[in-house]
Amino acid sequence: MFLDKLKELGINIDVKEFDISTRTAAEAAVAIGCDINQIAKSIVFNVEGEIVLVLVCGGNRVNEEKMSAHLGKILKKADADFVKEKTGYTIGGVPPFGYETQPQTFIDEDLLNYKEVWAAAGANNTVFKTSPDELIKYSQGTVLDIT
Repeated sequence: MFLDKLKELGINIDVKEFDISTRTAAEAAVAIGCDINQIAKSIVFNVEGEIVLVLVCGGNRVNEEKMSAHLGKILKKADADFVKEKTGYTIGGVPPFGYETQPQTFIDEDLLNYKEVWAAAGANNTVFKTSPDELIKYSQGTVLDIT
């Protein structure tokens, strides 16, 4: 599903598939052999029934108060059913872009400290390498201090 959508959008990426889980940032960093903060975690929030996607460094936590203040709405961390229903993916495999309609997306400014970062590619054992500039471009994300 993810690769099909990327083909439609004309985006070419190299997906790496592992025999071990890359569901968490720590697991992904071990599998790839990179720093945990080079993992761009996709965190889905429920904001009044709509999704807000936050891409954050693997070692960082989203400051939900800051995000709520920025949005002017209360955000709640989405449960597994909501994530699957709204994105088509399970937690641990949610990609940063490649949706029919890209959700409102925010990017942790700390990701800009890295030349290359890794993100989920639609399954909990697949990832792809990208740059912060590509994350911003393809996700149409807004860079914020969100941790």
